[in-house]
Amino acid sequence: MQEQALSIALIGILGIGAQWIAWRTGWPAIALMLAAGVVGGPVLHLINPEHVFGDLLEPMVSVAVALILFEGGLSLNFRELRKTDGAVTRLVLLGSPIGWALGSLACYYIAGLVWPVAILFAGILVVTGPTVVLPLLRQSNVAARPRAILKWEAIVNDPSGALLGVVTYEYLRRSGEGSSLATVIVSLIAAAIVAGLLGWIAARAIGWIFPRGHVPEYLKAPVLLVAVIGVFVLSNIIQQETGLLAVTVMGVALANMRLDSLRDIQPFKENVTVLLISGVFVILSASLDLAVLRQFEWRFLGFLFALLFLVRPITVLLSLAFSPVPWNERLLVAWIAPRGIVAVAISGLFALRLDRLGYGDGSILVTLSFAVVVATIVCHGFSIKPVARLLKVTGAQEKGLLLVGATPFSLGLASQLQALEVPVMIADNSWQRLAPARHAGIPTYHGEILSEATEERLDLARFQVLAATTDNEAYNALVCNEFAPEIGRDNVHQLGDASDDEDPRALPESLRGRALFSSGHGVEDIMQREEQGWTFRKTRISEQFDFEAARASLAEGGDMLLLVRRNGALRFFTHASRPTPQPGDTVLSYVPPADIWPKGEQE
Repeated sequence: MQEQALSIALIGILGIGAQWIAWRTGWPAIALMLAAGVVGGPVLHLINPEHVFGDLLEPMVSVAVALILFEGGLSLNFRELRKTDGAVTRLVLLGSPIGWALGSLACYYIAGLVWPVAILFAGILVVTGPTVVLPLLRQSNVAARPRAILKWEAIVNDPSGALLGVVTYEYLRRSGEGSSLATVIVSLIAAAIVAGLLGWIAARAIGWIFPRGHVPEYLKAPVLLVAVIGVFVLSNIIQQETGLLAVTVMGVALANMRLDSLRDIQPFKENVTVLLISGVFVILSASLDLAVLRQFEWRFLGFLFALLFLVRPITVLLSLAFSPVPWNERLLVAWIAPRGIVAVAISGLFALRLDRLGYGDGSILVTLSFAVVVATIVCHGFSIKPVARLLKVTGAQEKGLLLVGATPFSLGLASQLQALEVPVMIADNSWQRLAPARHAGIPTYHGEILSEATEERLDLARFQVLAATTDNEAYNALVCNEFAPEIGRDNVHQLGDASDDEDPRALPESLRGRALFSSGHGVEDIMQREEQGWTFRKTRISEQFDFEAARASLAEGGDMLLLVRRNGALRFFTHASRPTPQPGDTVLSYVPPADIWPKGEQE
């Protein structure tokens, strides 16, 4: 009992620890999780998943993959699909058979597998998978279109690869009974249609039940979780490996129903997915048997080379030929194709089944699948950032500040940041209020920031910080609360007094952004100061003129507002955070008109 509890705790520590190190260092999280599992399992023997979980290991991993695929499906909005210029449709309808055929040739002629095993394994390798692609995209600054292509392909192709493997296996199994290939394909297509319908019906049922109050708010997340598992298991009972298709369809269908209830449980789903990805990766890599790797042969290196540099690039370039997708984006998509959990899990499953059918090469699938996973994760994980920069398919290199509300205060702040070459944008739903910003050459966004259309028209990945500066404190809090899950709770700020727990009329801290200024000036305070002619002052910190000297130079009532570090990072001085400037950093202060600049320090 204690050993099992300790193993579960270690799996969590290794998985989440690897994610945290990836966040701190910028290294690919999937590579770190893979390494953590190998070190904790076959190297140090701290974790033995097969001993701890026994027969539950395989169904646990299967259910976890289903939940990850469902959550990925929930992020697939058809509006985003339209931005891919048909690339995803081409990669699924054309890329899957092309990749399957080319992969089969590589498996047979280079890896040396017999034809039946080669065809089955090549079908499995069609998958890329959200468990590896989504963490890569989260940590890289890939432009919007190739990001959408890679995400959609990973989620849609995951069940496709599993089904291709099933088609091959079922044909091998039934051919001895006299069944033809056409019979097998028709039966599996029928099973896939049933699985898709099951997922769609479940999504429609959720979409009907949730908005009508038939499920209380606190039970919606648990009900959704149980429904996904139920659909996955029921579909697999009808036909093995169709459950992944069912939950993917269920997720995509729900994502395009625009249910308000799903927005409320979005943080829960994302947290569960991070935990599942971390745990499953550590479990699978900790389950690796080093004795199996001794079966690795030198010809397998040639197979990995062919998979990375021939099969995937040719598949993508042929699929996207004559498409509107630019060449640099095609090349990035052609390079990025990491394999993960699904490839390993399904390969291990079919390895056992092939052995029972008398195909000796089945045991080699485990060795090859782990080799493919390690090679693709290391190569693609560490190269995606430099390759994206080389091909010039990155998003905004420098992330800036999004100011919500066109006011004299926000206009003055934006002008100062522009002078410091910091990206800044002012958003407002009034064309007239944005006129001064347009005349000053400041980028603007005209529209309601809380509208769903904003998701399509405004790329929030360009901004590291948001500040709501309208004259309505409650609206500022609403904006901060809306964008906190995406930008980060510590990166959304607002004008308005810091919350006072003793004041029954104050907005609660949980709904607000961080109050600008360490003293938390209210909206009315700022409006009065604007009328009095208050302005912004830039002060560069140096060895001779340090932070203490800069603070001492402020006139009475003046306040430090924003710190611009040498690397472009922005840090507000708030009631809860007081960053410490270093030499080379610049401090923006809000000062009265009579404030005198220190000699030699004016920017």
